[in-house]
Amino acid sequence: MATRSSTAASPPRGRIGPAVRLLATGLGIGYVPWAPGTAGSLLGIALCLPLRSLSEPVYFGATLCLTAVAVWVAGRTAAELGQADPQPVIIDEIVGMLWAAIALPPSLYDLTAVFLLFRIFDGVKPAPISWLERVPGGAGIVADDVVAGLLARIVWWLLKVNFDFL
Repeated sequence: MATRSSTAASPPRGRIGPAVRLLATGLGIGYVPWAPGTAGSLLGIALCLPLRSLSEPVYFGATLCLTAVAVWVAGRTAAELGQADPQPVIIDEIVGMLWAAIALPPSLYDLTAVFLLFRIFDGVKPAPISWLERVPGGAGIVADDVVAGLLARIVWWLLKVNFDFL
């Protein structure tokens, strides 16, 4: 995961609790030594599977709520660690995958496709994704992954609409 160039937000009042850090690191998965962002994206898939059984408005509402929580949790954790975008914080990848799966047909094929597209866009960070990394605090940590997820979903939809073999 690329390191953000901006400085961390001002330190929070008091230390964050273990529950906040646990959420920010995806139940500790963010501490895996190899590709924590990919591990977080896989956790996002695991979370998205039961949510996909809900109606689209409920899925969308849950994704919005989880995104708001992710902004707060990521911002608090980054500020306490004194880093703009700490590598163990993977709640942004989890939420990014939820956005990538919006209105997605319930198939492993489609989920795998948006996962791969999301990881490409999150790694390459084409504009406007790269611009969002400059936003300070939790909003900047999460926004680039939300847009990468939405871009993955849009690109997959465009590919399926235009190519019958997909």
